[in-house]
Amino acid sequence: MSIPDTFRAFRIHSDDAGYRSGIEQVCIDQLAPGEVVLKTAFSSVNFKDALAGTGKGRILRRFPLVGGIDVAGHVVASADPAIREGDQVLVTGCGLSETRDGGYSEYARVESKWAIPLPAGLSLRESMILGTAGFTAALALLRMGENRQQPGLGPLAVTGATGGVGSLAVDIFSSAGYEVHAISGKPEQAAYLKEIGASEVLGRDALATTRPMESARFGGGLDNVGGAMLTSLLAQTVPYGNVASAGLAASHDLSATVMPFIIRGVSLLGVASAGTARDIRDEVWRRLASDWKPRHLERICTREVALDALPEVFEGMLAGGSHGRTLVTL
Repeated sequence: MSIPDTFRAFRIHSDDAGYRSGIEQVCIDQLAPGEVVLKTAFSSVNFKDALAGTGKGRILRRFPLVGGIDVAGHVVASADPAIREGDQVLVTGCGLSETRDGGYSEYARVESKWAIPLPAGLSLRESMILGTAGFTAALALLRMGENRQQPGLGPLAVTGATGGVGSLAVDIFSSAGYEVHAISGKPEQAAYLKEIGASEVLGRDALATTRPMESARFGGGLDNVGGAMLTSLLAQTVPYGNVASAGLAASHDLSATVMPFIIRGVSLLGVASAGTARDIRDEVWRRLASDWKPRHLERICTREVALDALPEVFEGMLAGGSHGRTLVTL
C-alpha cells in the first residue's frame, strides 16, 4: 500500500509563537524515524494526552510532535523482516507523544522493537479501548500477583474508579476473580461501576482518614489519584497486601508513615507503564487478550471521536467531566 504525500495529524508546538496544537497536513518524513509505518485505525485519549494537548502538563520533551500515546493499525511498510506489510500491530507508551510522534495521525511511524503484534483474542478496536489505561491496570495486577496478592486477602480498592485506568481495573480485577470496591467522587456513576464489575461503590470519604493506621478492610488496591487517598489506602490494607500506585489525578504528594509497612508488611508497588520492558509488555498483552480480558469493553468505551474533536475532549477530561474510555477513530 502506498503512503500518501501528505495526511492529517494532530500536532503540538511550543515556540516563540506560544503553545498550540491542532490538525495539520504532514508528510511521512516529518515523523520521527522508525522501521515500521502504520495506517492508523484507532488511538485513544488518556489523561496524559489531555495534559500534552493543552499544555497543562509538561509531557513533551521536544517540539513539534504529533500527540497520542497509543496507536493501533495495519503495517504498510516495514524494514524489519519480523513485521510484514498487512500485519496488525499496536504500540502504547514507549516515547509516543513524549520524545517521538504519536498516534493522532492517519499514518504513524514507530520503532519495531515496541510494535506488539495484535494478540489473538483482541481486535484493533478493542486494543485501543484498552490502550495505555488497560495496560496500566493489567500491569498493576501482574505486579501485585508477583508479590503474592490473591483474592483470599480481601477486596481490592480502585481509586479514581470512573476514569480510564480505574474503569478497566474494575473490570480486569473482577474478571481475574477479585472482589472489587470502586472508590469514586461521582455517586451518579455508581450503577455504571457495578455494571462493569464493582461489588461495592464507596465515596471518597472511605479514604478520608488521616491516622497512620486504621482497621484493615482492603486486601490491597490500585491508586490512581495520589496524595491523601493513597496514604489512607495504605493505612487500611491487610497484612502483606499490595497497593499499586499508578496516577496522580489529585496530587503527586505522599505524606505517610512507615507503620503500614513495618507493622502489617504492606507493599507499595510502582506502576510505570510507559517504559515497561518488552518481555513484560508481551506478557501483559497476552493476559489482556485471554484470561484478563475485560468483559465490558464496549460499555467502558463511552465516547468515540475523530481528530477534530480532541481539543473539546481534552478540556472535558481535565475538568473531570468524563468517565470510561474515549476511542479515537482515524
